[in-house]
Amino acid sequence: MQKHCSILGIPVESGAGRRGCMMGPDAMRTAGLAETLDSLGYVVEDLGNLVPPQDIVDVKGPAHLVRLSETVAWTQTIHDAAYALSQKETCPIFVGGDHSMAAGTLTAMSRLAAEQSRPLFVLWLDAHPDMNTLSSTVSGHLHGTPVAYAMGQDGFDGIFPPVDHPLDPAKLCMIGLRSIDPPEQKLIGELGVDVWDMRRIDEGGVKGAIIDLLERVNAADGLLHVSFDVDFLDPSIAPAVGTTVPGGATFREAHLIMELLADSGRVTSLELTELNPFLDTSGKTADLMTDLTASLFGKRVLDRPTARSAA
Repeated sequence: MQKHCSILGIPVESGAGRRGCMMGPDAMRTAGLAETLDSLGYVVEDLGNLVPPQDIVDVKGPAHLVRLSETVAWTQTIHDAAYALSQKETCPIFVGGDHSMAAGTLTAMSRLAAEQSRPLFVLWLDAHPDMNTLSSTVSGHLHGTPVAYAMGQDGFDGIFPPVDHPLDPAKLCMIGLRSIDPPEQKLIGELGVDVWDMRRIDEGGVKGAIIDLLERVNAADGLLHVSFDVDFLDPSIAPAVGTTVPGGATFREAHLIMELLADSGRVTSLELTELNPFLDTSGKTADLMTDLTASLFGKRVLDRPTARSAA
């Protein structure tokens, strides 16, 4: 992993059902994200927040879609910024913002991988697969569609920006799923996506899932993009998300995943999504997400003083 990292805030909330995600990047800053990474020996560049798109072209799609034109405009803006950042000698950290931002980040990282003639692997940590199409989404909220879009599924053409380098479903690993719509279930089965839902995690633990993915990344010398949605975590430890689903990852499961990823040195980009500070309790979710990011960048349990030793 690069010893230089760049933080880019993406204050998009047009894809979510509740307002507040636009405050996510600044909440992570308040929780000390940059300072934490600096303490681990990284050169940290905070690029501030992306400016929301100003010239929003009206686009037409299924009538039930919420804030479609705005999300389409955000997708192009995010893609361009993420791709430009990927050209630098740095590890990009994209801080959202709702998960519709992945429509831009995934396509940007796929473009980068194609230009480098290397495969892109994606680790998707989320309660939801976000694999609905524009026609299959029941809610109409577009944070449930970015993976289907990035894979080049039908129904996005002529509405969203073209996907020149579709995400390979065989290189997608989803961990933590526990809320899947029937059309998503069908698509997962057809495409053979590697899914570790919470039952599979309960039965076999998270280590096997991560080791299997990392072995494939190593064998292919691939790029690895990690997309982390707050609702991957159990709401008892991470309440600041508008789509809470009981039975999520525990504190230790989440840290173990991040520590194993850090040990591998294979992560090339990270996004943190769906943090809604309006729903938080004294900043506990932002603090936890910052601490988990620290684990991904090399912080270890022995580096964390207990309350007694810190007193």
